[in-house]
Amino acid sequence: MFDIGFWEFALIGVITLIVVGPERMPAIARKAGQYAGKAKRFIAKIQDDIGDEFEADKLKEHLSLEDKDSSIVEILKETKEELNQIKDDVNNKKS
Repeated sequence: MFDIGFWEFALIGVITLIVVGPERMPAIARKAGQYAGKAKRFIAKIQDDIGDEFEADKLKEHLSLEDKDSSIVEILKETKEELNQIKDDVNNKKS
């Protein structure tokens, strides 16, 4: 996302050291690390939620396809039963 390398971080660190001083620098670095961790966890949670939604959509689509397939299978079974009844009726009339 951001193309920040070592030298950019070093420059940010030097500027921060000059602005806030060496006494407060460790506390600020710790806070920055905590916020970075929170942001990382937040982004990971959002990615997981989006992934779960995609999985739910795929499952719904799969189930709807199965419903369509099962209705086709039922229609085929009913058609076979009707054909068998017609064959039986024809055979009974011949006899």
